[in-house]
Amino acid sequence: MLNKFKHMFFKPVRKKVGLALGSGGAKGLAHIGVIKVLERNNIPIDFIAGTSVGSLVGGSYAKLGDIDKVEEIVRSSTYKDLAKTFFDPTRSSGVVKGQALVEYVEEKIGRANIEDLSIPFKAVATNINTGNSVVIDRGDLVEAIRTSISIPILFTPVSQEKNILIDGAFSDPIPVDIVKEMGADVVIAVNLNSKSIIKHREKINSLLMAQTMLDLFNYSLGQEKIKNADIVINPDIASASWFKFAGGIELIQKGEEAALRALPEIKRAIGK
Repeated sequence: MLNKFKHMFFKPVRKKVGLALGSGGAKGLAHIGVIKVLERNNIPIDFIAGTSVGSLVGGSYAKLGDIDKVEEIVRSSTYKDLAKTFFDPTRSSGVVKGQALVEYVEEKIGRANIEDLSIPFKAVATNINTGNSVVIDRGDLVEAIRTSISIPILFTPVSQEKNILIDGAFSDPIPVDIVKEMGADVVIAVNLNSKSIIKHREKINSLLMAQTMLDLFNYSLGQEKIKNADIVINPDIASASWFKFAGGIELIQKGEEAALRALPEIKRAIGK
């Protein structure tokens, strides 16, 4: 009788769910697959924090409100499209200025300020002067994404007041604690570097070496960051290229597969 009375007058408070989307170049297309599974199974997404490619996918989703639209952007993108975004050379501290990338992302998702998004969102960058992470939670969404993905040497760093900002992966590759601070009761972390893979070859070019170093760095620091997550999703994409953004269907599918494996644990965590 008492339980019946409670159900009549006291509705249970739903747990707030946050996504911490990790860094990893084109591997981040797996984030799309993860979000697709959460959407299809009516798992709420109340907060999103993303680092590097995690900010690109997370920010695009928070803006468009439909993961199928984000997937369609990937499916329709060609190498020619991507080449245009990188045809933005500079002689300063980076190969690419980044303006062409800003214009491309704006064309695909439109303009918005972060504080106006329907899903609270934060992007993570790194202050090269201090080594600390910088959380971007206001202002132009696409500029925040551009800042978060500023991989040194590849992209020109972003100047902000007296600070110089680079890719967030160098301070917080999987922003679990940031999502907790946003108010999430349950944090789902997507770790794109769950395995450390070193490719042994007689010859290794500078691009492959850069990818290997980034993988190792993200793996080591990421293992520490995910300790505070409630659920960790580990797509099986350790050997995937950081730079294969066009198409990316296989990576999206890998994200779906990993999310489906974690789905029972997610439902238990949120009491569903």
